[in-house]
Amino acid sequence: MAEETMPSPLRQKPVYRFAPSPNGLLHLGHALSAFLNHDMARDNDGRFLLRIEDIDQTRCTPELEQAIYDDLGWLGLDWEKPVRRQSDHFDEYRVALDRLIEAGLAYPAFLSRGETKAIVRIFEAEGGIWPRDPDGAPLYPAMDR
Repeated sequence: MAEETMPSPLRQKPVYRFAPSPNGLLHLGHALSAFLNHDMARDNDGRFLLRIEDIDQTRCTPELEQAIYDDLGWLGLDWEKPVRRQSDHFDEYRVALDRLIEAGLAYPAFLSRGETKAIVRIFEAEGGIWPRDPDGAPLYPAMDR
């Protein structure tokens, strides 16, 4: 009887992405990040994706989004089409959020980043130790939940 062999799993290509927000023009740091991810995708037979982080609908504009495409093209970079625009997926995010709320895993938060930082700063200046996540970022104040 011949030995049966299991087919090897298909190797998926690694995915690299660049995700700018169209709320201002790109700067050198953006260019470096785009180049690094683009080149890693090329060097590892991977995919290079562009994701437009346009959920801030007051600051993000179509003109600044077009400037991103123009600048990246001018730099000689190419990416898979279509580009994922975060604002095109609000309905999907709402469904996911509703599931988290139903499971009791989400809560409303109304403090700005600046307000949160001020609360943590005052608490720690008074000798307290603010709880932090594993990366060291302060946890959101429970007083606003």
